[in-house]
Amino acid sequence: MKKPNAIAAAVAAVALAVGGSWLYRHATKIESAQTQAAPATTTKQQELRFPEGASQLSFVKTEAVTAHPEPLLDPLNARIAYDENYTQRVATPIAGRVVRILAQPGDRVAAGQTLLEVDAPEFAQAESEVNKSAADLNQKQAAYRRAKELVDAEVAARKELEIADADLKQAQAEHNRAIARLSNLTQGQGRTGTRFTLRSRIGGVVAERKVNPGAEVRPDLADPLFIVTDPAHLWVIIDLPERLLGAVHKGQKVTVEVDAYPRQTFPATVANIGEVVDPATRRIPVRCIAPNPKGLLKPEMYARVIPLADGEHRLPRVPNSALITEGLYTFVFVETEPGVFRKRRVTPGLQGRNESYIKDGLKEGEKVVTGGALLLNAELAGT
Repeated sequence: MKKPNAIAAAVAAVALAVGGSWLYRHATKIESAQTQAAPATTTKQQELRFPEGASQLSFVKTEAVTAHPEPLLDPLNARIAYDENYTQRVATPIAGRVVRILAQPGDRVAAGQTLLEVDAPEFAQAESEVNKSAADLNQKQAAYRRAKELVDAEVAARKELEIADADLKQAQAEHNRAIARLSNLTQGQGRTGTRFTLRSRIGGVVAERKVNPGAEVRPDLADPLFIVTDPAHLWVIIDLPERLLGAVHKGQKVTVEVDAYPRQTFPATVANIGEVVDPATRRIPVRCIAPNPKGLLKPEMYARVIPLADGEHRLPRVPNSALITEGLYTFVFVETEPGVFRKRRVTPGLQGRNESYIKDGLKEGEKVVTGGALLLNAELAGT
């Protein structure tokens, strides 16, 4: 009977040891979790303190506040367009057939560089007219000299000299017309026989090409054959609502935003305000000049334009996710030191779709909570 009792005692001892070990590990985990999830708080100062490695910190995202020029209005719808002062729409001045294309979209070209070669028999006709008018002019000049000699010798009547002079002037006018016609066809371009070379008059980038090899081209085509532009210069066209006309003026600074670069702004200046309101949309076109040295902006992009207040006044700008609204007041959480967050009341100014400007309560360079602000607010409310 003693042997079974000894076995039972041994089993009980093992079970007690295992249970004690489990209880010890479980108690240690609970104590560790409580240490991580229970921050010390100072409610009077609206402040939260988290120990290093606290689990809540993994849900909190902070960002340094940046200051931007003070806006006057909500963003206005706009689009990016070519700056026509730095753009050439290349068309052919003569009919013909395309022989060779020497530029492709995206190519950078210099002023005077050949874009296209066209076989244009009309050149031969224009040159023939010049030669014909030159021969006729020589003949009329000789006739005038003979008539003048005869009149001076009192052999012919004065009337003969007058007729010769009129014929000479008419021949001179026809020759000048033929030369002007040929010069107009070749102005700024080159030619070899009937081969016509179409050149760019400005340096820039080939933005569009609307011609194919072997195609017939004419001066009256609806679209240009090439569009060459300098991408460092662009226009921003605003569709300004009639009611906001008084808030925009020539020379005013604006900032431009596009979806391709969500957190980046581009400077521009109002250059021209339209004189007529569109009767269908009740909007006025406003043209802004936008430098584009890095080529980030592209023609036909949709954009948002924010008119700025005159002067150099700048306001902090934060994402809307950083704002907490309680009743009539707005708050943000500012990280004063690692793991320490203070709830601070701020006065928002213009509030956009994604970001807001702060008039009071926040300074440039301070670190504000942009992700997890609601979690911090709940932690603070629960202490």
